[in-house]
Amino acid sequence: MAEANCFNSLYVLLMLLCCATCSYGFGTFGFSIHHRFSDPVKGIMAVDDLPDKGSFSYYSAMAHRDRVFHVHGRGRGLATESDQTPLTFEYGNDTYRLNSLGFLYYANVSLGTPALSYLVALDTGSDLFWLPCDCTSCVHGLNTTTGQVIEFNIYSPNASSTSSKVTCNSSLCESQSQCPSTTSNCPYQVRYISEGTSSTGTLVEDVLHLITNDDNSKPFNPRITFGCGRVQTGSFLDGAAPNGLFGLGVANQSVPSILASQGLIPNSFSMCFGNDGVGRISFGDQGNSGQGETPFSLRQSHPTYNVTVTKIEVGGSASDLEFTAIFDSGTSFTYLNDPAYTQISESFNNLAQEKRFTSESSQLPFDYCYVLSLNQSNFSYPVVNLTMKGGNPFYVNDPIVVVSAEDISLYCLGVVKSDDVNIIGQNFMTGYNMVFNREKNVLGWTPSNCYNESSTSIFPVSPPTNSAVPPATAVNPEARTSNSNNTPISAPTTGSHSPNLHPFTCAIMMLLVSFLAVV
Repeated sequence: MAEANCFNSLYVLLMLLCCATCSYGFGTFGFSIHHRFSDPVKGIMAVDDLPDKGSFSYYSAMAHRDRVFHVHGRGRGLATESDQTPLTFEYGNDTYRLNSLGFLYYANVSLGTPALSYLVALDTGSDLFWLPCDCTSCVHGLNTTTGQVIEFNIYSPNASSTSSKVTCNSSLCESQSQCPSTTSNCPYQVRYISEGTSSTGTLVEDVLHLITNDDNSKPFNPRITFGCGRVQTGSFLDGAAPNGLFGLGVANQSVPSILASQGLIPNSFSMCFGNDGVGRISFGDQGNSGQGETPFSLRQSHPTYNVTVTKIEVGGSASDLEFTAIFDSGTSFTYLNDPAYTQISESFNNLAQEKRFTSESSQLPFDYCYVLSLNQSNFSYPVVNLTMKGGNPFYVNDPIVVVSAEDISLYCLGVVKSDDVNIIGQNFMTGYNMVFNREKNVLGWTPSNCYNESSTSIFPVSPPTNSAVPPATAVNPEARTSNSNNTPISAPTTGSHSPNLHPFTCAIMMLLVSFLAVV
């Protein structure tokens, strides 16, 4: 009976998402990405306490999630230039979001024998891939507005014929000091700084189902190491990464590192962040010779995608200021310490034309917000740009957020004062294909709308020159876009990039996107 109910539930989801997916014309890589507070999610969820998009509470909640997902310890910390073809997940690797801000990305990952699909959050700030596994303290499903329960797959080593344990003598076991013997199961724990959020369990090995990202779609089933998460706590029980976390970090435990160590891909991958929320991820993408680049500043302990910024430019006025920052796809906004925070925010404030908003009771995480009049149809804000070590410019396409309440509308500089490390979040990466090339130890970036198939490897668009960057950008607060021409960005026409959409991908994506009332 339970299996029949699950099948019926997935069948309904299949019908819903296949229609929705085809209407957007997603590209050839297939995972759909959505924010937990986006309008379509709220319209289907069985809860009524989510913040309105663009409200004070909305941005407060997003900043709260960013703080929760800063990790304590190691836990968080296309033709290629070779002849290897990049790999994608079995059902593809499109990415998609419905709002204009950064948020957790979700992917459909197929794993084990027989293959089961899991909803996982994608995060360049985490190393370990883990799934809820034979667990009682984890999210088992989501409620629909009709009262129907959609169940998540929970990984079980005993249910997969290709699963095997990882012992303490493995090179990927980082907790050997906690092992009673070399043949014991290797333990792991990912602990986050706030809210008591963690995942604890043991490492296991199983097959991850991939295909080549070309017309042949040749299957690859590499064995990977990941966490069998028996106990989840904190935010993992209230909707954040409810069905697992997919680490894309630097360490040997991350999936890109494992794939590269097996010779399947170059040690590189890319994530594209479209202006309208459409994106892509490609394992093995090394970018192109025309991209901007800057070297990683990797620490010996807990290495992350850390780079050096040498200059901040606001409104055409540049200031030499060197600091390091982590490029983190799992963080919504950009977080800066002083002196970088004061430099960028005060320079922005001095050039802003609208009156600055002040309120001691405001829930907003942003300190620099400006009031828009009720009949104001457009406004201008100072352009923000960075110069990276090596001299390449990084033009910030989307430095602001627009906030709306019943009696007031604001725009804010999307930078939060940090009491920890500097983080370049998704809002600053909008409009770029970001290449995390660990083989060459560089971060690369190229302007991209994430639609053109050529955007996954060779980018004909070069970063704009300094002379082309205006000191201020004008936008419409009702339909704000971050493209340089200030014209609305529309979704692609139906069927523009929709080959090979697997029906089960449709079903899982609808489940991931539309139902976030945990059970």
